[in-house]
Amino acid sequence: MPLKSRIRFPDPEPNSNEFTLGKMSPKFQKLVGKHVLVIGGTSGMGYAVAEASLALGAHVTLSSSNQSRIDEKVKTLQQGYPASKIQGFVCDLSRSSLKQDIEELFSKVGKLDHIVFTATEPPKMLTYDEITLEYWRDAGQMRLFAPFFVAQVGSKYLNPGPESSIVLTTGTSSEKPIAGWPVVASYAASLKGLTRNLALDLKPIRVNIVSPGFVETELWDHQPEEARKGLFEWIKTVTALEKIGYPDEIAEAFLWLMKDTNVTGSVAETNSGMKLV
Repeated sequence: MPLKSRIRFPDPEPNSNEFTLGKMSPKFQKLVGKHVLVIGGTSGMGYAVAEASLALGAHVTLSSSNQSRIDEKVKTLQQGYPASKIQGFVCDLSRSSLKQDIEELFSKVGKLDHIVFTATEPPKMLTYDEITLEYWRDAGQMRLFAPFFVAQVGSKYLNPGPESSIVLTTGTSSEKPIAGWPVVASYAASLKGLTRNLALDLKPIRVNIVSPGFVETELWDHQPEEARKGLFEWIKTVTALEKIGYPDEIAEAFLWLMKDTNVTGSVAETNSGMKLV
């Protein structure tokens, strides 16, 4: 099932971002001219954040593990936002050379105002008795180790001060357990603790995190169609709004955390009321 894009911005005029800026007071144009790096920016929530940032006047760099996907998404965004600078670089966060690869990425990207981390991988569905120490270690690479080193290395490339930010991504499983997900839930909860600590370690750069519930993205495409449909129907029964989230909705939480220079060490929740049911 292809990702359903729900972002509906007006078509831009050639070589102009005027429609996005209008006559707003400059104090509300907080992303105009800013450089935003989205790691995991070629699909799902990350791509929605990239497009939304461009619509608000930012310049964007995408990063993911697949060069052809980066090229495709950069080309698409350039067609929609010809006046903005848009580029992309490969960084495979699954390799043992994790920190070195992240350092190489930032050396190519250069100075930044915001770093958004949405990269993830589909959870491997193991039974409780099948979970091993090796599985724990592998699961932590993308979910905890990579976000830490992105913050550690990337903070050196951010312009100093509270106008700059790092926004990480966790999930509702950090607070509402899901049977069979003890490893995923543990790392999701750990990311919240990491965010609060980084907010102190990297101050005055701001560090925050978005905690979405289930979101309809390509993350679920590895499942057979019937299983995916069953999952989405089940989600409707465990959320107060009886719906699954969409990437453009979740992107609004990232935009808030980038623009609000008074928020740090905080969690932005957007989960269809999943914690209420």
